[in-house]
Amino acid sequence: MHDLAPGTVPDMDWLNFHHLRYFHTVAREGSISRASRLLHVSQPSISAQLRELERAFGERLFQRQGRGIVPTDMGRLVQGYAEQIFGLGRELLDAVRDRPTGRPLRVQVGVADVVPKELAFRLLEPLVSGPERVHLVVREDRPERLLAELALYQLDLVIADAPVASGSKVRAFHHALGATAVTVFGTSALVRPLRRGFPGSLDGARFVLPLDDSELRREFEAWRRAAGVAVEVAAEVEDSALARQFAGAGLGFVLAPAVLARDLARRGLVAAGELPEVRCRYFAVTVERRVKHPAVVRLLAAAREDLFG
Repeated sequence: MHDLAPGTVPDMDWLNFHHLRYFHTVAREGSISRASRLLHVSQPSISAQLRELERAFGERLFQRQGRGIVPTDMGRLVQGYAEQIFGLGRELLDAVRDRPTGRPLRVQVGVADVVPKELAFRLLEPLVSGPERVHLVVREDRPERLLAELALYQLDLVIADAPVASGSKVRAFHHALGATAVTVFGTSALVRPLRRGFPGSLDGARFVLPLDDSELRREFEAWRRAAGVAVEVAAEVEDSALARQFAGAGLGFVLAPAVLARDLARRGLVAAGELPEVRCRYFAVTVERRVKHPAVVRLLAAAREDLFG
């Protein structure tokens, strides 16, 4: 172990693998006491060496959760590299055939089921197509279930159409990805007669709408009431991809973010027009206020700079 004068910053050209082994075991076990029994090292000794490792990195690597501890965002990043390092060590000792020197950076993303599939793809695609190798795991579910998984550190972030509610039991932070106008889409045959006098021409039009508990539906209903526009609801569909199948068959209009106009055009849907003052907003939800996971940082940057501009 290197002796450090008080107040000095450690030289990061070295890495104490004993410290890293203790960190790796504690992260895997979720408890210093359990790691102590496995490593046959006293708890105070493990705690002291974890502090040395945190001091070397200049970052907190653990935080308390209930009666145990879990890695922070940076801790999960360090844990991934530790698994690579010790995995390669085991391979060396077992004299197995050569393997790649590094594994892709793993990122687990939850996508709320109300987020359009095309938009989810546009948000996630830069992670897979970028220069750095990433192992992307995507789960889709209702927002409240994804937030529960996020709280258990089973996800790195959740993509949602609304920020975390103020009364939520999950301690999480939302980061704005961007906002876009809401556009009415339909087949060209349905859209053509509506373009003159839009959006008032929507009065009496048939729609395939999202369920009434979605942000998009609430925004649309608020606009419709204010504008005095009455519409016929042909269907209410939870899955936006299924709603677009109905629209593509000429059974009604659908609502979608304006940024997806090109994507929907490839599916035979054209824009009738944008609804005045109606916006879709999207958020990345994480358990930490400051995003540190490199893949999450990349996703936020691509969304803000490229997708939503």
